[in-house]
Amino acid sequence: MPEPRPDPNDWTVRRWAAGNLAARLLAGPWTRDAIDAAIGALRISATRRTRVALGEQVYALAENTYPPAPRRLTAFLLGSSFFRPPRERIVPAVLDPPVFAPLPPFAGLAIPALATSADLAAWLDVRPPQLDWLADERGSHGREAHAGLRHYRYALLPRRDGTPRLLEAPKQRMKAIQRRILHEILSEVPVHARAHGFVSGRSCLSGALVHASEAVVATFDLTRFFPSIGLGRVHGIFRSLGYPWAVARLLAGLCTTVTPEAVLRRLPEKDRVLHGVPHLPQGAPTSPVLANLLAWRLDLRLDGLARHAGGQYTRYADDLAFSGDERFAAGLGRLRTAVGTIVAEEGFALNDAKTRIMPRSDRQRVTGVVVNAHCNVGRAEFDALKAVLHNCARFGPDGQNRTGTPDFRRHLDGRVAWVEQVNPARGSKLRRTFETIDWADPRNESKIV
Repeated sequence: MPEPRPDPNDWTVRRWAAGNLAARLLAGPWTRDAIDAAIGALRISATRRTRVALGEQVYALAENTYPPAPRRLTAFLLGSSFFRPPRERIVPAVLDPPVFAPLPPFAGLAIPALATSADLAAWLDVRPPQLDWLADERGSHGREAHAGLRHYRYALLPRRDGTPRLLEAPKQRMKAIQRRILHEILSEVPVHARAHGFVSGRSCLSGALVHASEAVVATFDLTRFFPSIGLGRVHGIFRSLGYPWAVARLLAGLCTTVTPEAVLRRLPEKDRVLHGVPHLPQGAPTSPVLANLLAWRLDLRLDGLARHAGGQYTRYADDLAFSGDERFAAGLGRLRTAVGTIVAEEGFALNDAKTRIMPRSDRQRVTGVVVNAHCNVGRAEFDALKAVLHNCARFGPDGQNRTGTPDFRRHLDGRVAWVEQVNPARGSKLRRTFETIDWADPRNESKIV
């Protein structure tokens, strides 16, 4: 006598079938065709009409092609009236293995094809349990009281308004892993043309050049740029690049962190909220590029807004800059309102206290570069550096390092190089003075601090 078929309406059977379908959907690319193929192959729902309707519902769950977590997807299927496992056949237990399947815009990237967690562990040359610990799969890092078991070192730096800013610097092992993710995965992904920060061949100077000699310049600041980007958005980037759900979750965990409670208590309330959940750490090598990638839609919309108003737009990390002629200046009120709306819709926030509207009659600055007629260094900044170099050459450098800057010689060399880049004529004058400094002057016990 044949065994009775399980009732598909039975809760246990439905839950088992929903879990299997969710696993299959998340193992492949999150596209409408792939979702419809999986539902059709497993014959979920008895008729084609209900299968199509279920596919529409499932695809609508994703935000910007980012699929839901396995538990959420399973729960959604169980609650859908279109999820109807047929009586004549139950969803098979044998699933297709996960596959690396990039979305079309990223299909040609030269990035490693990692389909499973084991593939990722082997690529990073770590054991799977170590990978889980480094990616904080159990969510224990935020509760870790022992500094030696944490993945980051922490430092509080003062902002201009006096409130502390948290620097989260990965330790050597984590930094090495993040650098590999950066160089072999993230650096291969193109960013928006208007992003000038942390992009090869672009800089704060290239961004400032866009706004030189305009009637008006307007700058805005995104507050708490890195920590406002959470785990889910980072996970979505790796999913879009083709990594199955589990691999993307581990990669996202390696690039985000939860600040330990002992450190959180030293932060203002707004910072505690953002740092108390997985976020991009300011100090990790992967954070700037991930932030650029996640700001793609922000850059796209703000660039379109600027063009519509007859102006230009650039972004350097959390600094937004717009400029244009007199017609553009006349519409700045509407533009300012629209910028705030777009920024909020894209999951960021403006620091209104740092918004600047600079007509040509005022000094116009973009990322520290004066852009009134052409790119230049501010007079006060140039004069201060000139005075320091002069005093170093005359009295010796040791007494001029009043802030205790480590490697004072390299620090000054970098500042001179920056002026050389912005204004070669002024920079060459500073360079000549720098070359006259005697870093081995016997009057100083230590010339390089």
